[in-house]
Amino acid sequence: MRPTVGQQIPVRLIEAVDPARMKTLSALMRDPNPIHFDRSAASALGLGARTVNQGPSNIAYVMSMLGNWAGGVDRITRYRFRFLGNVFEGDRVQASGTVTAVDETPEGLLVHCDLALDVVDGARVLEGTGTVRLPVDN
Repeated sequence: MRPTVGQQIPVRLIEAVDPARMKTLSALMRDPNPIHFDRSAASALGLGARTVNQGPSNIAYVMSMLGNWAGGVDRITRYRFRFLGNVFEGDRVQASGTVTAVDETPEGLLVHCDLALDVVDGARVLEGTGTVRLPVDN
């Protein structure tokens, strides 16, 4: 089925951001910032009593949602995001998107989308745009 302008991309819901995964990601990324794995460090900086999720992890939630809808993350050709707030351990977050334009090219459809990550019952923490290339239905 050909995407249409205004079409909602199926949301991706993360029930609870896992602090153990944040700590692992900090090690993998060699990110020494203790706000991602030490609650007292986050608290000392006035961020509250919970650790802060990494920005790339927040982007990954949205990219995973977009890739699932497009048939694979390899179909994502472009993305751009703006950080609006923090995601904390235990937060329930939802990635969402809306098709804003569909262009037909010789290589397939270029589908442009508005993208977002929201804390459920809270604030929008990430917004941006993305483009995916889809095959043309015959």
